Amino acid sequence: MKITIIGAGNVGATCADILAYKEVSNQIVLVDIKEGLAEGKSLDIWQKAPIHAYDTKTLGSTNDYTATADSQVVVITSGLPRKPGMSRDDLIEINSRIVKEVTENVIQHSREAIIIVVSNPLDVMTYQAHLSAGLPRTKVMGMAGILDTARYRAFLADALSVSPKDIQAILMGGHGDTMVPLPRYTTVAGIPITELLDKATLDNIIERTKFGGGELVKLMGTSAWYAPGAAAAQMVEAIVKDQHRVFPVCVKLAGEYGIDDCYLGVPVVLGKHGIEKVIELALNEEERQLLETSRKHVREVMSVLELRTRKQDF
Repeated sequence: MKITIIGAGNVGATCADILAYKEVSNQIVLVDIKEGLAEGKSLDIWQKAPIHAYDTKTLGSTNDYTATADSQVVVITSGLPRKPGMSRDDLIEINSRIVKEVTENVIQHSREAIIIVVSNPLDVMTYQAHLSAGLPRTKVMGMAGILDTARYRAFLADALSVSPKDIQAILMGGHGDTMVPLPRYTTVAGIPITELLDKATLDNIIERTKFGGGELVKLMGTSAWYAPGAAAAQMVEAIVKDQHRVFPVCVKLAGEYGIDDCYLGVPVVLGKHGIEKVIELALNEEERQLLETSRKHVREVMSVLELRTRKQDF
């Protein structure tokens, strides 16, 4: 069994390291455009195997997709971070071109692969990968909700001085400041979070979660990688092991929640076929309004990609 990770930067390498350590697959391939980067990081991970006692073989390749042939799952982390002076449209233009090329190369060698997109802007890059792959929506998805939920749960654990293991939560919507945390569906060992925290504290945690990525960029001068890499690895494991885990995942909605043709984070069941089921929660009016605001924002960003694509077709 083979898993491929496109992009051997911090996120991709972290994902590969976790998957190797947990022996999710017997072979993991890292691919990058930078000469020697994927080969070096995969060799480093392999040399750690005797220390941590795992058998997963990691291999690296510089822009050679033949090494990825017959992969069961492919994680795409390729793309540039947004830089000072760069507009959202600039970032979409650059990264959509990268994701399009990467996805086409992946599908050429692994037609049946399940694709997980980590590249930003996450929702629209998942859209781009879906267009380029030509696969069912159940096999092309984006990683954001697990990361956002993890941040939310970590902040709650700090506020309550409890283990994050005991906190369960769901977030919905786009990846960014229009995400929709759902306190009604947040519990600590089965206890509703609203019974343990006052509204003001909970609201502050929700706001911190919405801008969690930006907080880390300010602290480090670069995007996060440990938590995003771990989140992508958790999705891969759920698929490869057919675990039927319930996670918030970015997927193309087709009537769920009254929304069509928009890529949003919603709870799904992940198994060996990819997205086995989209779970529809009974949202109240306030939650539906927040989800609609998020939908409008994501749809606006998707329109930027569609306009760019139309211009290229002429």
